[in-house]
Amino acid sequence: MEVASPIPKKHARIEIIPLIDIMFFLLASFMMVSLSQVTMKGQKVNLPTGTSGEVQSKKDYISLSVDKDGYVYFDKEKIALEAVLPKLLQIHGVNPDAKIFIRGDREALHGNVIRVLDQIRSSGFTKLSFEIKSQASAGIPGGK
Repeated sequence: MEVASPIPKKHARIEIIPLIDIMFFLLASFMMVSLSQVTMKGQKVNLPTGTSGEVQSKKDYISLSVDKDGYVYFDKEKIALEAVLPKLLQIHGVNPDAKIFIRGDREALHGNVIRVLDQIRSSGFTKLSFEIKSQASAGIPGGK
């Protein structure tokens, strides 16, 4: 004999809208966590050589170099750090699309290179690159 239940029998339904909300929340959470971890993975590395560098045309460019003692060179001419910004502003007035290549010595302090980078950004230039040696030219095995 079968006993009838006082609770009405309903078929199960899967509600899709709350499921989509939860999936978007999880996706956003994982994206935020992964983006915050990128900045925390900083590690001391030897930057002057690299494999992903691209050869760029050096037509209409400015070269700023920082040596291991912290001296700044503007196209092979030694210049005081305070004189970099006025010179860049003068060039920016004539040619705002000029490219700037920053050359940091292997043993240059990071802060010295950042000071030069700050001067470049203050002058309004937006096209800048860091020069590196490719592995092939540095004689490192595995280079092209």
